[in-house]
Amino acid sequence: MLQVTPQHRLLLAVESIDFRKGICGLKAVCQQKLFCDPFSGAIFAFTNRSRTSVKLLVYDASGFWLCQKRFSKGKLAWWPKSNSHSVTLRASELHVLLAQGNPMKAAIPDDWRCVRQDYAAVAAGESKLSL
Repeated sequence: MLQVTPQHRLLLAVESIDFRKGICGLKAVCQQKLFCDPFSGAIFAFTNRSRTSVKLLVYDASGFWLCQKRFSKGKLAWWPKSNSHSVTLRASELHVLLAQGNPMKAAIPDDWRCVRQDYAAVAAGESKLSL
């Protein structure tokens, strides 16, 4: 099951893409245009030119998830405009975006404290938390 949590890194591709692309095509976009590793566990969000659909790509250590939401009415109220190739969002902002809202106008409080893990310790099978 794919869940979007505050721990996820979320990147939105600023430019629209051809929605005929599947997993391999979107992996190439991540590498060549966003300069990111598609195997990093980050959630990558893409939209089509008409802004009527969103695709999410994420690798979960056993394979790729490719999810698409096509809006039954209307289109996205907001998508980033930037000189960079991608924009970072928080999980709460992605949920607003997928509900066809504008996350920049939503009254979402700032995160009290970022959630991070010591990835070196996790990779070594250790945890800094002790109960």
